[in-house]
Amino acid sequence: MNLTSSDFDLFGLPQRFAQDPAAIAARWKDLQREAHPDKFSGEGAAAQRAALQWSVRINEAYQRLKDPLRRAAYLCELRGAPIDPENNTAMPPEFLVEQMEWREALDEAAAEADLDEISDGVAQRRREMLAHIGQLLDLEGDAPAAAQQVRALMFIERFAEDVEARLAQLGQ
Repeated sequence: MNLTSSDFDLFGLPQRFAQDPAAIAARWKDLQREAHPDKFSGEGAAAQRAALQWSVRINEAYQRLKDPLRRAAYLCELRGAPIDPENNTAMPPEFLVEQMEWREALDEAAAEADLDEISDGVAQRRREMLAHIGQLLDLEGDAPAAAQQVRALMFIERFAEDVEARLAQLGQ
């Protein structure tokens, strides 16, 4: 194993957005068994440290690969279009309008049913964006356009957390 190999290479997966979550999880378990520090207990401290490094590297890769948003961001970075959300916040105007409308709806939501409706709309939009990101990365090879969509999806994820927080407040 090579610590500097890509997550996809480490897991033996094709470098694409579309992935089978069960295959990612199965490969993670296999890799963890191979690299578990206890397996190297008889080989000395250096071998155990190396195994621990591998275990950490495998877990980091797994966290990136299993999460569609993180996987998309990673692919964009690998393809020369880093997300850089702190410095690159440019969004299409129609997306900004949509965000403002959602914020207003959240501010005006008074009942759990209102919040559930917002949450359903956000979940639907998330599915649409993930499908579009997959198309941009896997079919069109347009990492810069995918990166812009990933940045927008990051906003949606934060908004979904705000909706969930409001639902939790109502439930108290």
